[in-house]
Amino acid sequence: MKSTARRAKRKIRIWGEDLKVIQSFCGAVALAGMLAAASVQAQEPASSRAQSPAGTTAPGLDAISDTIRAGLTDVTQTDVAQAGVPQDPGSQTQDPPPPATAKDGKSSLPEAPKPQAPTPTNADEDYGKQDKRILWVIPNYRAVSANTHLPPLSFKGAMWLATQDTFDYSDFIFVGALSGLDMASRSQPTFGQGAEGYGKYFWHVFADTGIENYMAEAVVPAVTREDPRYYTMGKGGFPKRALYAFDRLFITRTNSGGSTFNLSELVGSGGAAGIGNLYYPAEANPWVRTYQRWGTQVGLDGVFNLVKEFWPDINRAVFRGKY
Repeated sequence: MKSTARRAKRKIRIWGEDLKVIQSFCGAVALAGMLAAASVQAQEPASSRAQSPAGTTAPGLDAISDTIRAGLTDVTQTDVAQAGVPQDPGSQTQDPPPPATAKDGKSSLPEAPKPQAPTPTNADEDYGKQDKRILWVIPNYRAVSANTHLPPLSFKGAMWLATQDTFDYSDFIFVGALSGLDMASRSQPTFGQGAEGYGKYFWHVFADTGIENYMAEAVVPAVTREDPRYYTMGKGGFPKRALYAFDRLFITRTNSGGSTFNLSELVGSGGAAGIGNLYYPAEANPWVRTYQRWGTQVGLDGVFNLVKEFWPDINRAVFRGKY
């Protein structure tokens, strides 16, 4: 009986030791499983943690997960503090602050520089720029600004140009002044003096200038294919530009852009002077009067060319471009 009891005790002891080994092995497996579950829970959101069938989280896993999460939070706050970025205790991400505004509601940030218009490098960039009138009175329709290229002038355009020069209000002032000079010099003694004599001088001079305008600016240029407009040089010394203004009486542009003898000016003015013999009184030597009218018309056109050439300089230097 004693030997049987001893054998039973020995078996029980052996089984106890085996149970301890099995218990230790099971504990190690359970611990390894809890560590693995805690690692997975640390990487997943808190809302997706595994729950027990009863709907509650396992106590052991909660403790390990809280410990790991607290450590991660400490590490995150430490890194943020070292980087110098303030950490919002309510959330780890924060929207950027709105731009600072001034009291009037406008942004206080400096505005982006606006592109500036390029400044002309040449001070004389606008040299030779012509206006439609000189001193707001004298018509300047035939003048073309320097360095300007225009298409050929049609016959209709040339007729309108001559009409503007003839019936412009300033032309009546100019004709009135010439009529007074002719009456003072008694260029036509048969016209007499006084209001009646001045009236005769006036309409004769007006007819002279009007016919000359249409002949030199429209009729003859249409036949010779010439451009009756004055193209400004605009740059250079006074002698050079003055000579250019006067030689435009003999040289002009063609419709194709070339240069040619100015038949429009010379033939047109001469034809107008010859037509004048039809309405001037018959005299002993009518050819002398014809040459005088012809020379007067060409000379006046030369003076006007000179004024047109230097008017842009006078307007800029004296009147600061106001006229």
